[in-house]
Amino acid sequence: MCGIVGVISKSPVNQLIYDALLLLQHRGQDAAGIVTAMGTKFFMHKARGMVRDVFRTRNMRALPGTLGLGQVRYPTAGNAYSEEEAQPFYVNAPFGVVLVHNGNITNAHALKKELFDIDRRHINTESDTEVLINVLAHELEQAARDLPLTHEEIFKAVAAVHRRVKGSYAVIALIAGYGLLAFRDPFGIRPLCLGASETAEGTDWMVASESVTLEGTGHRLVRDVEPGEAVFISLDGQMHTRQCAERPVLNPCVFEFVYLARPDSVIDGISVYHARLNMGETLAQRVINMMPPSEIDVVIPIPESSRPAAMQLAQKLGKPYREGFVKNRYVGRTFIMPGQGVRKKSVRQKLNAIGMEFKGRNVLLVDDSIVRGTTSREIVQMAREAGASKVFMASAAPPVRFPNVYGIDMPTKTELIAHGRTMDEIRDYIGCDALIYQDVDAMKRAVHALRPDLKGVEASCFDGHYITGDVSAEDFDAIQTQRASQPQDEEGAERTRLSLQSPSQ
Repeated sequence: MCGIVGVISKSPVNQLIYDALLLLQHRGQDAAGIVTAMGTKFFMHKARGMVRDVFRTRNMRALPGTLGLGQVRYPTAGNAYSEEEAQPFYVNAPFGVVLVHNGNITNAHALKKELFDIDRRHINTESDTEVLINVLAHELEQAARDLPLTHEEIFKAVAAVHRRVKGSYAVIALIAGYGLLAFRDPFGIRPLCLGASETAEGTDWMVASESVTLEGTGHRLVRDVEPGEAVFISLDGQMHTRQCAERPVLNPCVFEFVYLARPDSVIDGISVYHARLNMGETLAQRVINMMPPSEIDVVIPIPESSRPAAMQLAQKLGKPYREGFVKNRYVGRTFIMPGQGVRKKSVRQKLNAIGMEFKGRNVLLVDDSIVRGTTSREIVQMAREAGASKVFMASAAPPVRFPNVYGIDMPTKTELIAHGRTMDEIRDYIGCDALIYQDVDAMKRAVHALRPDLKGVEASCFDGHYITGDVSAEDFDAIQTQRASQPQDEEGAERTRLSLQSPSQ
């Protein structure tokens, strides 16, 4: 899960992209990057760290131009600690292309071999984004061979990308001297939306992962980019669109509504906040079925994504809703920290209990999901230390039993607390007095109720169904092997790769 944005404007875009990335910071805190374009020249700055730390005044001054793109990253493929794998990525032929990508390419290993053996393209990192940009560059070259590059050739290239690339991908790219290209995988797993802003000089366009980015920068939400669709905006602001997939069908990632997206975003016509309220409603019914509500004195959310669900649950149960934990907003979100050791260390730095809300009470803690269980275990212990008589735990999402290969940082079975364990074993590990999970079908209904025409959702980490149809046991083994070989701290990071200078250096 990353956050991406692209802008084509009549005025300089460096500050606008920076502001947009701040609005997407929740989607990734490992690295950030911006590319702008002036004429046919690109200007790039990217580094590990949060947006406010990566970009200083001198960096912003070195990013001129009226079109550009940016990304905030947390790694789901490649090397979590390699600065060279921060996005955007750049290739100089054909035309010159820079690209940012949100998602995960499931056949990246096979494509990397194809690119080297057949397409004669060299991949220098372990990043699937470098694979993706080289596939796109090759297909652009094939489509425009002996022809001028128009939107027709660009859409032919995107159609060829869809035929070759498997997995989840929302993509924004700049083609030097031509314009901005955005496209989404045929299943629409990762979100991408289009916005516009009217100015005296004409229409400015923005493409971003979430609608909150558009609204927060003064753009109106036009619509979502459809699954399999490509959008090309030329340098003069003319927009062209084309459906480039053979059998597109919308299956948005349900985890966007559970946890990943901001609650004030609307994804594929579905309010994230409303979806979380619905999940609280169905979770309340689950609680009623599992235990007597009379045993619960108070409902307390685990900040912050679980608040809407916890409020709705408390209302349904007729129990008081209280804020029992205070969050330190200046510590990174534990879910997206690359090392498990860092994750364990950060929990008590991140949350502090308000003793008066726990002392002598039976508390129902509500979290958006329970993935590894380490954070939940620490929080239950904090509630007991604060004086709670009993601690019950409810998850607004079902048990995460299966690896995710579409861009969420929980891909191996051994990392999942619910994989291969009974409810009693999970409860004992977490240390709570009762454990209640959301039902899979109820979670899907909570989302579907807000868009009845939706065919389905991508929920593989809950139901084990991989909608792209190309995921095998060998893929899981390869991912687990790759993750096991990653350095667990910055000092152990690989520093021997070829380092390519950015244009701003």
